[in-house]
Amino acid sequence: MRIEAHAPGVFRLRCGPRTWLQPAKPSLRLQRHAQMLLARDEAVGEFECQSPAPGHWHLTHGDTCLAVGGPEPTLRLLRQDHCIAQIHLSARPASSTEDDACWQLRWSLGEDEGIFGLGETQGDLDRRAARLVSDVPADRCLPLAWSPRGWGACVNTLDRVEHGLEEAGAYVVQARGAGLDLFLFVGEPGEILNQYTALTGRAGQPNLWPMGVWLDQAPGQSTEDSLRQIRSLREQGLALDVLQLADPAIVGFQADKPVFEWAARVPNWRAFSQAAQALDVHLAGSCIPGVLQGTPLFDEWEDRGWLLCDAEGDVWVCPGTPASGGQPFGLLDLTHKDAARLFTERHQQALEEGLDAPICQAQFDFPDGVEARGGETGATLRTAYPHLARRALFDAVAAPRTPQEGVMLSRDLFPGVQRFAWQQGPTVENSWQGYADTLRAALSVGNSGVAVQTHRLGNAGQPASGMNPELYLRWLAMCVFSANFSFQGHPDLMPDAFDDATRALVKHWLQWRYRLLPYVAGIIDDAVRTGLPVQRSMAQAYPADPDAHVWDTQYLLGPALLVAPVMQAGGSTEVYLPKGDAWWDLATGWRYEGGTRWTLQPGLDTIPVFGREGHMLCLGPVAQHTGEINSARILEEVWMFGMPEHNPVVMRNKIRVMQMQGSSYIKGLEGLKILPSEGLEVKRRGAEVRISRAR
Repeated sequence: MRIEAHAPGVFRLRCGPRTWLQPAKPSLRLQRHAQMLLARDEAVGEFECQSPAPGHWHLTHGDTCLAVGGPEPTLRLLRQDHCIAQIHLSARPASSTEDDACWQLRWSLGEDEGIFGLGETQGDLDRRAARLVSDVPADRCLPLAWSPRGWGACVNTLDRVEHGLEEAGAYVVQARGAGLDLFLFVGEPGEILNQYTALTGRAGQPNLWPMGVWLDQAPGQSTEDSLRQIRSLREQGLALDVLQLADPAIVGFQADKPVFEWAARVPNWRAFSQAAQALDVHLAGSCIPGVLQGTPLFDEWEDRGWLLCDAEGDVWVCPGTPASGGQPFGLLDLTHKDAARLFTERHQQALEEGLDAPICQAQFDFPDGVEARGGETGATLRTAYPHLARRALFDAVAAPRTPQEGVMLSRDLFPGVQRFAWQQGPTVENSWQGYADTLRAALSVGNSGVAVQTHRLGNAGQPASGMNPELYLRWLAMCVFSANFSFQGHPDLMPDAFDDATRALVKHWLQWRYRLLPYVAGIIDDAVRTGLPVQRSMAQAYPADPDAHVWDTQYLLGPALLVAPVMQAGGSTEVYLPKGDAWWDLATGWRYEGGTRWTLQPGLDTIPVFGREGHMLCLGPVAQHTGEINSARILEEVWMFGMPEHNPVVMRNKIRVMQMQGSSYIKGLEGLKILPSEGLEVKRRGAEVRISRAR
């Protein structure tokens, strides 16, 4: 066993044979796996080691301690001498090969202790009673788990990990492999997410345009129809930035050459791309990481060994996906550096020709016999392949830029997924339940370390009869106060499907969306440094307030705004304002104390949103697309919630707050309208603003 103080509040524990702990020379495959899992492998902390009794050790780092030892292998995490987690460790030795050992970790849980994280769910954010397997795509599993009591854990492996939370009072983890590599975190959930993402990687800051409104092309819809829809939205004054082209893939390899061609349903890609640019619309479209079966290129790459093969050495053929138009295809072996480089270079060419954001779903349920050239097979291949595909696309989108910016879209989940922006949300029913499902999915991946997951406003593949104006506007309001969202191009789900009053409210909400862009961009910029998600669950933001945890459709949008969407028909909704803060209602300007519960009846033109006292909300101008926003004048208005005590979350930190002599001094507010809350006095001198209590 080897234990390190990997960082403040982070212990790394590795158990296994000496040959696994100290390999003579790590193979290229092991080095590649380590890079997929960890962005920072070296330890940057030290601990003090004491042995209070034979067979017992206390490893102390700051105010945290890992106690090891006892009659059974037991680990105890302590913070300020208070035990926050107790873990029993056992191992089943390998039977035939050293890689099939099984390591079991058993957490003893308190009666009301919740477990959060572990990937995406559309149900209860507390994962108690769940059973998840890391390499089963349907389980939507991610490795980080944490408790509001102040601990977190992550098994650092591409091999199979099973999470069992069905047993009362226990959380059981079983990890396969020759050795166990476990990270233990101590701290508040925000501190845990910060350390976890610093360890495993974070996404970079994308451009502004992906934060504008998207339109998903309806299946079977022509590009001419999509352009007509966009022109109609523009004429109505409705904002839009991106068109996401429907499956099948918009770009793919030619039948006989390793060169991309545009889909036949777009007769003239250059003319279409120019028409979109004239409308200030960016284009996103899907691809497949492979080549269609039955083509000369498939046969050529089979001979080269560029495609994944089964146990008999034959190419493993994927039976077909929406992106391939249902046609079977062979998958590029992205562990082969030449194949991965080709995939990246072809997408760079597509980007030069007008594709702004590639989309790729690459999470496949490979049979155990399928093997990559690098030696990956079974659970390791199922876990690693979507990472390799996302990495190749990221290199295409971001590598030409310094700093690296850009987005690629996917639904895939795998260890390290939070390094890549943008994560797509689920397709759900056109119902109040579907609306709740997409919100819980975003909050659950936020609990798991993913900063951004987008929403779809409805589903073009489901009956639209349940999408009435009330549901449409409530769903839209939640989407506006999120990382981002997309309209659906199906005629029954577009704003045109509703009456004039509804369309006027759609315009109202889209204006709000673009005014919020400086704040949303700032939260995403903040996530680059802290790993905190855009939409933060109550358990994550207020771990010490157990009353808040049950409100699983409320969330913090960044640090300053509490959003409580209306989740049922009729308009009446209950809101819980967490303890420890005071809250200002954006609609009325009234101040409320935390720890209180209120019943509200908001109209369709509003959503319960509360500003957190001591924070500020920075708003930009109304626009129809991000091309209308001057990057040097992105701010237009500042709202204050009580006396400012915190730097506002603004892109590139354009505003700074200082506290002196009972007043707040803010620099960088020249030319902006300032809306102070009641009881404050504002005095301006050039670019400096002084805020103090009204006399």
